[in-house]
Amino acid sequence: MSVSTVAATPSVCAPLPVLGRDVTVPLVTGGEVTYAALDYAASAPALQRVWDDVAAYAPYYGSVHRGAGYLSQLSTDLFENARRTVAEFLDCREDDQVVFTRSTTDSLNLLAAALPADCRVFVFETEHHASLLPWRSAQVTYLDAPRSHREAVETLERALADRDPYGPALVCVTGASNVTGELWPVRELAAAAHAHGARIVLDAAQLAPHHEVSVAGLDVDWVAFSGHKLYAPFGSGVLAGRADWLRAADPYLAGGGASRKVVRREDGGVDVEWHDSAARHEAGSPNVIGAYALASACTALTEAGFDTLAAREQYLVRTVREGLADVPQVRFLSLFGDDAPRVGVLSFVVEGWNSSHFAAALSAEYGIGVRDGLFCAHPLLRTLLGSDPQAQGECGSPESAPGEKSLNAIRVSFGAGTPDEHVERFVRAVKELVADGAQWNYRTEDGRCVPDTSA
Repeated sequence: MSVSTVAATPSVCAPLPVLGRDVTVPLVTGGEVTYAALDYAASAPALQRVWDDVAAYAPYYGSVHRGAGYLSQLSTDLFENARRTVAEFLDCREDDQVVFTRSTTDSLNLLAAALPADCRVFVFETEHHASLLPWRSAQVTYLDAPRSHREAVETLERALADRDPYGPALVCVTGASNVTGELWPVRELAAAAHAHGARIVLDAAQLAPHHEVSVAGLDVDWVAFSGHKLYAPFGSGVLAGRADWLRAADPYLAGGGASRKVVRREDGGVDVEWHDSAARHEAGSPNVIGAYALASACTALTEAGFDTLAAREQYLVRTVREGLADVPQVRFLSLFGDDAPRVGVLSFVVEGWNSSHFAAALSAEYGIGVRDGLFCAHPLLRTLLGSDPQAQGECGSPESAPGEKSLNAIRVSFGAGTPDEHVERFVRAVKELVADGAQWNYRTEDGRCVPDTSA
């Protein structure tokens, strides 16, 4: 899948209203400032509209499925309508299933539990741990990090062609990297998988909040994503796609809701007839509010228009890259090159700085929240940094001498709710820290870098 960078100006659209947009935080140097949330790749703030929708429904909360009361029927309709909204958002095929889960991680673990016997799994080392690790019960082939879209497709084709035995196979690939923000050639990888008799699941956790995702258009077999990255509250996720492997698998959880009929046998055991719909893997009382919030976010983003949102986001990406282009100590991380299409996620290292120290200074002295470390993508960071992710630098002291390799990285990420001022403040703060150093002393506490307030 390729998405071209769109020329944009700040006037393309205003940021969407999100919770916390007016929250102020104290600075260690004195005073307060509006918090600049630039860690969207971890969890995006909930859209105000989503929160309002949830608040409007809350008084009508009721049990779901099988309840005879009005509120139960209302909640059931809300839950199932949310499923239809998500299916439309993803442009699912008519016979696809939409299963509600807790997160992307939960979705991919569900699919891992539904793999047919002797299924081979192929996954690039560049994946987030959520899509790198769930396949423990299968034979997994880990593919080296490619340096171009073409290399990614060719690497996958070779691996699939050489597999022995030639049985069921699944490819797992991200839509957009949680480290570099780079878009992956999903449509081409799907074509390669299908040409070699394999299926493909798309980890859209970082893609769905930024770009339209069409299951039918990309020709993927499944897609997984999380509500908390899609401007909904925590605790909801989706696995959507082909039903056959899911119907054939044992329920992900055994319990009420997954079973259609349970009969006690004369020998003391029970016979169970399981549902073959999405309910098969949704045992227990579902997270109705989570599903409704996720569907509300899908609707809000669709109505806002992904072309418009992406155009503004590309303006913010350019603001960061061009604003720091004259700071040689800052090195952005990339697999496919600086000009590769990407979402609003950028990771970088600063020569001579411990990344935890730098991120702590951004927070304590400028009110800017970013992420530092390895971003649950250790093999990818090892490739990008050329260093051992297990190594740790001490807070407050340089992690490396000039010219030496960094131990971890800093990630700045933004999206539909990010004001221009937050990104502009970030660029200014990076320049000031590189030029002048931190204004405060910092120490290591429980593995984290924090301002030293003991003096």
